[in-house]
Amino acid sequence: MTSSPTLGQVLRQVLKDPSWATPRLSPQQWKTVRALAACRTSVLGGQLFQCAHCQREHFVAHSCRNRHCPQCQGGLAVAWLERQEAALLPIPYFHLVFTLPHTLNGLVRQNRRALFKLLFDSASRTLVEFGEGRLQAQIGVTAVLHTWSQTLLDHYHLHCIVTGGGVALEGNRWVNSSSHYLFPVQALSRMFRGKFLAGLKALFDEGALEFHGALAPRARPSQFASLLREAARPEWVVYAKRPFAGPKQVLAYLSRYTHRVAISNRRLISADAHAVKFDYKDYAKGARHKTMTLDTPEFVRRFCLHVLPERFVKIRHYGLLGNRQRQKRLACARALLGASPPAAPEPATQKQTRAEPSRKCCPFCHQPALVLVQEVGPGCAARLVAVLDSS
Repeated sequence: MTSSPTLGQVLRQVLKDPSWATPRLSPQQWKTVRALAACRTSVLGGQLFQCAHCQREHFVAHSCRNRHCPQCQGGLAVAWLERQEAALLPIPYFHLVFTLPHTLNGLVRQNRRALFKLLFDSASRTLVEFGEGRLQAQIGVTAVLHTWSQTLLDHYHLHCIVTGGGVALEGNRWVNSSSHYLFPVQALSRMFRGKFLAGLKALFDEGALEFHGALAPRARPSQFASLLREAARPEWVVYAKRPFAGPKQVLAYLSRYTHRVAISNRRLISADAHAVKFDYKDYAKGARHKTMTLDTPEFVRRFCLHVLPERFVKIRHYGLLGNRQRQKRLACARALLGASPPAAPEPATQKQTRAEPSRKCCPFCHQPALVLVQEVGPGCAARLVAVLDSS
């Protein structure tokens, strides 16, 4: 494997090489590595098709559907976006990014579930309270967790899509924000910092945080207080991007962010048993494209830093878009805006045809004539692939 590899190919090579130096991975990280390595291979079984035009047989391996897999997330993002389309309103939307300081990276790494939840809680409460205080309205927030930088190091941040206005607190009118400006980012930053550090102190007082290795001294109250002071010293980064032009632009943007994983296949340049070379953007240099080469163990270690805790929800909705009674609140918002109700969803069969056209088209004669012959279990798939490859 020397050019244009996939992440699955890199991980398969790692797993089959007995001389490879195994990093210390958690059970969840190992589960993810094995799933991604097996994705779209005979290991997971698949479906056997035959072309009604040229009579050739074609085997399609099952995907792993793991949320960290770059091969699987595209189709899942399409399905998710179709569900979210009904929640869009004919108003401006804003994009804000809440970032934790790198001073806390080590602590977050050892307390991922608790501190990811605290990050969601602190950012969402900051936005919702600003909506109630400045607009006297309930705004809507969709937040997406990202944990990586372009070089696969720790960079914990939330991408938040926020409605440009909300339903008045008394519930009888819609309150618009400015079409060019939502809230002052410096004020957001300070409230976010205060809420997160207060929550961090509460977790420490409850004994809910873990400290291992080099962080062990921070378990002492005086050392932990020192960490809090260090984290509180700088301004925290809350970045407000240019507002979206409308709901369609929001959907296009969300499709790029909601199901993004730490590294996509298109960023991988080359890989072998010893090293992986990939493309990244250096944002300190004007988002200039550069290349980085990492030893394979270090590449896998960095990728696994971004495997989320099991069943942790990385896309969450708050305020007007909160899950409880969401449809009732959205119906109220549409009525106040004088907007039409959302169109009825397409039948599932139409969505399936649109989402997976390649399964209908023969890879040999390129005619839309593939017919499903049989489901093939994992035990038989490898033998079947060998037979088809030799024919």
